[in-house]
Order: sequence, then C-alpha cells, then structure tokens
Amino acid sequence: KNDNPTPSVWAANNLKETHMNKRTFINTCALLALGLSALTSQAQEFPPKKTITMVVGFAAGGAADTAARIIAKKLGDNIGASVVIDNRGGAGGNIAHQFAANGPTDGSTILFGSVGPLTIAPHMMKLPYDPVKDLSPITMGVNFPNVLVVHAGTGIKTFADYIAYAKKNPNKLDYASTGPGSASHLAGELLDDMAGIDTVHVPYKGGAPALQDLLGGRVAAYFSTYSTSQAYIDNGKLIPLASTGAQRLKQLPKIPTVAESGYPGFSATNWYAFVASSKVPAPILDRWNTELVKVLKSPDVVEQLNSHGLTPQPGTRDELAKYITKESATWGRVIRERKITGE
Repeated sequence: KNDNPTPSVWAANNLKETHMNKRTFINTCALLALGLSALTSQAQEFPPKKTITMVVGFAAGGAADTAARIIAKKLGDNIGASVVIDNRGGAGGNIAHQFAANGPTDGSTILFGSVGPLTIAPHMMKLPYDPVKDLSPITMGVNFPNVLVVHAGTGIKTFADYIAYAKKNPNKLDYASTGPGSASHLAGELLDDMAGIDTVHVPYKGGAPALQDLLGGRVAAYFSTYSTSQAYIDNGKLIPLASTGAQRLKQLPKIPTVAESGYPGFSATNWYAFVASSKVPAPILDRWNTELVKVLKSPDVVEQLNSHGLTPQPGTRDELAKYITKESATWGRVIRERKITGE
C-alpha cells in the first residue's frame, strides 16, 4: 500500500496549509500593528496629564521662580492644563534636579533647570544623578547677567571701592549666593581670581533668603539677579556696583560691567533652561519644545520677562545640549584652577 498522497491530494493539502499560514501571519501582523499604534498613541498623548508640574530649584521670590510663573501661566492657557510650580530649594538647585532626573517618565513633570546643577556642580562634587545622562534638554528658557550689589550701610559706593576694600581687608568682605556651584557663587570666584582678592562665600537656598540677609546687613554683597534686587536698588537700600555680562543692563545703563571696569573678558551670566527626565519619550520632549518655544516667543511673555531683566532665548533641543556642553567646559576650567569643592 502506498501511503503517499496522490499529487492532487498533496497539492490541495499544501494549498490549504499555505492559506492558513498566510492568514495567521496577516492576523499576527495586524495585532502587532494595533499594539504598536496603541503604544505610540500613549507615548504621544499631550499634555500627559491635566496637571503639569514645573519644578524650580530655588525658593519662591527669586528670578527662577519669577520667570517660571510667568511662563507657566501662558503655557497652561495654551495647552489647556494646570501648570503647578513646585519649588524645591536647596543644595544650589541640585535637590530639584535630582528629583526631576528620578521623577515621572510620562512627561508630566518638567524642570526649569539652571546653570549651577547642569554645568558647575558636576565638577565640584559627586552627584546622585548625571545631568547629561539622566536629564534631556528641551529648550533654553532665559539668559541674563547678575548685578553685584552691596548693602547701603557698607559705605561702598562704586565697584572700585569694592575692589579696594577687599584688597585692604582679605577674607573680611563676604558675599551671598544661591548655593554652592550656583552662577552667583562662581561669579564671585571668577572675580576673586581675576582681581587678586579674597572674599568669603556665604551660600543660601535661593535668591529670596540671600536677599533677606543682605537687606538685614548680615552679609555685605550679593551677585543678584536684577529682578530680585530691583525694588531695593530703586529705594536706595542696595547699591549696584557692576553687572556680570558682556553689555550693560538696559535697566541700569549707568552701571558698568565688570569687564569694562578693569577686567576684560569677565563674563558670568545666569540662565535657566527646560529639561526633563531622560526616560521621557522623545515625541513628548519634542512637543514640549514646540509648546515652550511658542510661549517664550509670545509678545506678552517677552515683555513681562524683560521687565524683570530676563531675556528669553528659545531654541532647539540640540542647541541647548551644545550650550550646556560649552558652559560645562568653561566652568570646569575655573573650578579646577580655583580648586573649588562642594561646601
């Protein structure tokens, strides 16, 4: 007996099996496509939640908080969500950056990051997070110089007076900062280095508490943001001596820059940029870039920020990544040469 099927039977069975395999393959592909579509849709859902958290690494009342609240209001109106400011001051902003690096990965939490934790602190201390690996850039927010101000009771009236006093009294002239490794801290270190003076650094948890002690006479000077000290400059309680950028502040046209006061090349600007956990899906980060750039280009937001001495600088994610790399190299060199460590 021949158990082999006849050619016609074999062909029929093979055709049936091929048809079934093809149908199974098509069904499998369809299921996979539906699954991928669902995942993609979930990843690209925007806004991720009806309540968005914008983390700020400094206490309420300072420049970072002021800028964040201006931006958050417009952003919430544009995307139809509530944007809540979460002030997590301390350690020069590092506490907030660590929180964001380890925070929600759905894109519902974004960080108004700053120059200190992103480009300075990594060269000064061992951090529990990696600013480059654990945080992804979204867009630059604002960039602005600091203003060296002193308490009116010091008797110091000009930048030349400040330098002269520091040279005659080593380690007696103290200045406040928003924390170790902050822009206000490194501005003082850079000035000490270029001017050949020795001042005392006094770190705080943000611009507001630093300003409070300055006004109380418990510290002599502060590399302050203009928005933080504006009212007290106007009423004469604080004396502005010099600004730290390449050009004079348009709000203080009579106040020289440090660079034009005998220290060419001096530049220590402050900036805040939007970043998020590196685990946030790229489509969400791209969407945040789109929405935040739109806000930062809005005429009403530009006007409000400018009134506080803040200049919006929206850009691409790649541009921010390159800027962070450049700033890190600059401040890393200053830290090594000054042998600065975390306090």
